Amino acid sequence: MGKYTELAKDIVAHVGGKENVSSLRHCITRLRFILHDEKRADTDYLKKREGVISVVRGGGEYMVVIGEHVHEVYLDVCKELGLQANDAGMAEGAGGVKKKQNIFQRAMGIIAGGMRPALNVLCAAGILKGVLALVSMAGVPATDGLYTLVSATADAFFYFLPVILGFNVAKKMEIDPYLGAIIGAAMIYPSIQNVDINVFGHVVNTSYTSSFLPVIFAVCLAAPLYKALNKILPGAVRSFLTPAVTLAVIVPISFVLVGPVAKQLSVLISTVINGIFEISPLFAGIVVGGLWQVLVLFGVHNMLVMFAFMDLMQGIPSPLMAYTALVSFAQIGVVLAIYLKTKDRKLKDVALPAFFSGIFGVTEPAIYGITLPRMKMFVISCIGGAISGGIVAIFGTMLYRYTGIGVFYLLGMVSQENPNSIIGAIIATVAGFVFSFAVAWFLYKDEDGTETANVIPEKAVKKMEAQAAKNEKAVKNITVFAPVSGEVKPLSECEDEAFATEVLGKGVVIAPGEGMVCAPFDGVVENLFRTGHAIGVTSESGCTVLIHIGMNTVRLEGEGFTAHVKQGDTVKKGQKLITFDLEGMKAKGFVMDTPVLVTNADEFTDVVELVHEAVKIGEPLLSTIA
Repeated sequence: MGKYTELAKDIVAHVGGKENVSSLRHCITRLRFILHDEKRADTDYLKKREGVISVVRGGGEYMVVIGEHVHEVYLDVCKELGLQANDAGMAEGAGGVKKKQNIFQRAMGIIAGGMRPALNVLCAAGILKGVLALVSMAGVPATDGLYTLVSATADAFFYFLPVILGFNVAKKMEIDPYLGAIIGAAMIYPSIQNVDINVFGHVVNTSYTSSFLPVIFAVCLAAPLYKALNKILPGAVRSFLTPAVTLAVIVPISFVLVGPVAKQLSVLISTVINGIFEISPLFAGIVVGGLWQVLVLFGVHNMLVMFAFMDLMQGIPSPLMAYTALVSFAQIGVVLAIYLKTKDRKLKDVALPAFFSGIFGVTEPAIYGITLPRMKMFVISCIGGAISGGIVAIFGTMLYRYTGIGVFYLLGMVSQENPNSIIGAIIATVAGFVFSFAVAWFLYKDEDGTETANVIPEKAVKKMEAQAAKNEKAVKNITVFAPVSGEVKPLSECEDEAFATEVLGKGVVIAPGEGMVCAPFDGVVENLFRTGHAIGVTSESGCTVLIHIGMNTVRLEGEGFTAHVKQGDTVKKGQKLITFDLEGMKAKGFVMDTPVLVTNADEFTDVVELVHEAVKIGEPLLSTIA
């Protein structure tokens, strides 16, 4: 069972269920769903759910913002959906029929399918080239043996890019990926690069090394032929004749006809995009740097990034990525100022890890958790981003290679031809950070958090009023009595990390000795899960306790659970709530450790464990400190 099983189940249930998911991938902090019907997703619930930072829609995707541990959550969500996860963070095919897409969306999906699995290796190659540039600055000659070998290693990715893309696109097109790799390899075969080749009277002289679109077009052309041959040819010869005929037809056509057209299209796209920025680099740097975080919020930055990556993969420097590369430092400048100035302990606890995450380019925790709810602070970070983007433009600094995000971006902004180009990047980093830090330091006040109402007025106000009402109730210490008999263990020992890390609340785990759950105090049944495996009870003074019977027992679909109350019922301390077949569930392999959590622990100063060994129903278990 995965670390985030319960969180994954909840996310799947509230995006409309397995049948509503067309495909899933993830980026650095977000689960990116393509849903058949976004109206079926319960966005309000997910935004409030512990373990979810926020929900964003854009570019046809339904994005659930998780944070740095998104890959672990992604793996568990894939298990719930029955999808085959991969290291590139992409999975497709849930729910049967795929969502219909227009030609442009399909084209972008194919290009992305070729790029994404290779980004980690692209990053590795970029880091090596950045280090070589710094080594060159230190006086190491390019003729040095070790320098030559490392340089060849770094350049290999770009030289053999068509092979990598061919493999990935073929996989995306659901044909043999090795066929795609061979198509790419054939197009960069050394003896046919930059030589006259006469095919039926048509002479072509070109090279496809380090190219991007030609092999993608070639594999897209090969896919329907490959699939048709697989249906037509007899089973006895299909395995070798299908790829043989496909290669014999596609490679010549692609090399002579399709490749040159695709190559010119690639050059045109790069020229147009970079040409726009060359009209007024300073204006472009200020606007793009200032608005980049807004584009990220709505998830509409991906299209620009995709075209920029097309250039970087071919070794073409990108001004767009340079203007946006250092925006994260403006964001963390604000966060550090808030951390140092606030007296709110909870805000400090969130701000410090968000600051360190931002150093490495992961800014969603900072944006959603700290600056966006304080709109003035978010605007300051955007101005800081505009300053850094403008300075990058003034110095003419480009992103020469992809080396990761955050502080690693700086390596990608070192030109091997002109290593001093890093100076502009360093000045832009410091300027954006210092400006944002200084302005936030002078303007921030702890009450700035009330500016959340300016982002989503009605909802924020209602939420704050409801919170205030709850806080009024929580004016005294509350004793939570044991709802289950058994051995008490620390919450950190729970198998499910969503419980163990106190994401869902504070409390303990009980290994039950009998199959009965009773009320932990006088109160109301706030939630009773349909499957009977969990129940939430709220005391008269506002303390909410969740009792989750066993790990992963939701899969039993209610089998073995009997509820003796209904949601909304008023109950007394010790009253029977649920009985369950403890031994039967153990026999089926279920771990029956039962978390008992105070889910609104943040409304109290602390939640204290009163017992550390065995406990019986009705004995004091936890105490909330007002």
